[in-house]
This record gives sequence, structure tokens and C-alpha cells, in this order.
Amino acid sequence: MNAMHLPEVEAGPGGGPYGALVAAARSQGAQPPQIFHLFAYRPEATQHLAAFTQAVLRGPSDLSPGLRELIAAFTSRGNDCEF
Repeated sequence: MNAMHLPEVEAGPGGGPYGALVAAARSQGAQPPQIFHLFAYRPEATQHLAAFTQAVLRGPSDLSPGLRELIAAFTSRGNDCEF
């Protein structure tokens, strides 16, 4: 995976639950999804984005959560973004 355009965000220690996920991935030699770095960089600013994403993917809808995940993955792939 390519480095982020904001290396200070990626290199920062991060906090909140996403900081813990980044640290766990790094400890296993894995590269966490880049959005996790942003969420960990400013957890107080990104908690609303995380809540929005969960509401869209898991909230009430005529579409199943699995189908919504599939749509998100398809869209991400079309944008050359790992999902």
C-alpha cells in the first residue's frame, strides 16, 4: 500500500479505539487501513464520521448490511481504494 499524503498523521501515535487498531496491526507487521490513521490522529474530530459510516452501513434500510458492504467495496475498488 502506498504511503499517505500526510506522513505526520500516519507516523503519529494516535489515540482512541482506532489508535489501538493501528498499534495492533503494526505489532503484527500488517499495514492498517489508511483511514484508521486519520481516525486515530484526531479521535474527537472523527468520531462523528465513524458514527455516520456505521449508521449508513448498519442502520435501518431496505438493503441488508451485507449488500451495503458489497456496494461500498465495489465503489472503493472503482476508486482504486482498498476497502
